[in-house]
Amino acid sequence: MPKFNRDYYLKLIETDYFGSVMAAKMDAVLACFTPAAEVNIYHGDNPIRRFFAKPGKDQESFTVFWGHLFENYHAHFGNFHHVIDTEHDCAASTFLPTLTPKPGSAYLAAGILTLNNCNFFRFKDGKIDHMIIYYANPTLGAKLGAASSGPTAFPKG
Repeated sequence: MPKFNRDYYLKLIETDYFGSVMAAKMDAVLACFTPAAEVNIYHGDNPIRRFFAKPGKDQESFTVFWGHLFENYHAHFGNFHHVIDTEHDCAASTFLPTLTPKPGSAYLAAGILTLNNCNFFRFKDGKIDHMIIYYANPTLGAKLGAASSGPTAFPKG
């Protein structure tokens, strides 16, 4: 029988983690992760960004990632759909983040962004040990006047 049930992981993901991010409470966000946790961010064809609870030489800290978010945006997360595997201590969640630039943010001119996200969580001892963030920003290209030619390696008709 799994140590942690579906309701436990739902609360950890939506209330403890995302709720703390929306409230911009760094200590509460960090408390959701194991001491050796890692976060990897995938965005299109960009290089993978990696952040660490305990960064080594030439590694970025979790506080760099969430500090940047908290400094520049009011974040809201909603429209969650979760697949939770309690037997293997992992989950996948799709959701829609809305990022509203704060006054004085370098991103103010881009306006409100609505992203499409999917996070994959691996848990250890009831905390997030590894999180992969996949996201797409479908609103920014149009705001910047950039036209998409389709996904990478998608055949053109």
